[in-house]
Amino acid sequence: MVFMALDHVRDFLNRDAMSFSPTDLAKTTPTLFLTRWITHFCLPVFMFCAGVGMFLWRRRGRTTPQLSRFLVTRGVWFVALELTVMQFAYDFNVSDKCLFLLLILWIFGICMIIMALLVHLPLRLLAALSVAIIVLHNLLDGVDSSSFGSASSAWRVLHQPGFVLLSGRQVLITYTVLPWIGVTAAGFCFARLYTLEGAVRRRYMTLIGVAATTAFVVLRLFNHYGDPEPWTSQRSLLFTILSFLNCTKYPGSLDFVLMTLGPAILLLAWFDGLSLSSSNPLIVFGRVPMFYFVLHFYLIHTLLVVMSFLRYGPAASNFIFNPPPSMAGPAQLFPANFGYSVGIVYVIWICLVVALYPVCRWFARIKSRRRDWWLSYL
Repeated sequence: MVFMALDHVRDFLNRDAMSFSPTDLAKTTPTLFLTRWITHFCLPVFMFCAGVGMFLWRRRGRTTPQLSRFLVTRGVWFVALELTVMQFAYDFNVSDKCLFLLLILWIFGICMIIMALLVHLPLRLLAALSVAIIVLHNLLDGVDSSSFGSASSAWRVLHQPGFVLLSGRQVLITYTVLPWIGVTAAGFCFARLYTLEGAVRRRYMTLIGVAATTAFVVLRLFNHYGDPEPWTSQRSLLFTILSFLNCTKYPGSLDFVLMTLGPAILLLAWFDGLSLSSSNPLIVFGRVPMFYFVLHFYLIHTLLVVMSFLRYGPAASNFIFNPPPSMAGPAQLFPANFGYSVGIVYVIWICLVVALYPVCRWFARIKSRRRDWWLSYL
């Protein structure tokens, strides 16, 4: 969640983000590439840990039907937030001319709704299904949505990112269902380890983490399967390494999932042996994930508005109440050289996380004292 904020500060404020992708090796710098790359870990870990959380939620004296109902209601809530609260956070504009973005809460919500059905499967069958989806979905990379005719939008939701039309408005789908439902289901099955004794659990976690990381390196070295974009020799050894790490996120390829979840599971094994206080920032932010998520987007965009008025004066009102070009906003309205350096991005990111800590700690204390049903949705 802390690194996620870095990615979104970069999205909204970085000058280079307005004109090219940080993973474009022809234009990027190592610093910019790695700033983006480290945040690649966020979504796979979120989806995986969401599955873990589902399993643990059920173990607290609930039944599978109760879990299913909770996942459906929470999934619908996430999608509703994406379509309303988050769209305004991205745009600061209610015009129907703005591109509709279906991003993180969208894919969380859809996967929760699907998991409401999948949790009824035997655990071993679900584990096999989740691994099969993660390993085999890249076989579908060559299937184009146009081959489905009127059902092309369904394929874009399932596997091929891109634009669809909804009531005459363009909608951009970035996170597709197939790879991420596989990761979420895998997390649900992985959580079975939490029923084991601590040392045994950590040993299994370490073995799984090492196996996934090794599988990534081997698959990527062979360069034949696991990612639609093979790595290539570049102008220097450093950029060749960056090409090796430059795996496909949209949709999340097998290499991408192994590259991120392998080290993440190793880190999870390490954290499992630690005892962190309730005031530790990682604990505080982790207890109020939705609150943190929505609030940090609004703070970032508000900072962009304030900084734009300070930099451009009243003229900022002509463009700033639109999504920035990096968020599919109207580039022609924004000044040339709009945005800030990577160094400024890091300073603002650190200040943002520090500012969020006391607010999130306050809300975490409220959640710990009260058991109102609606708090579970925040």
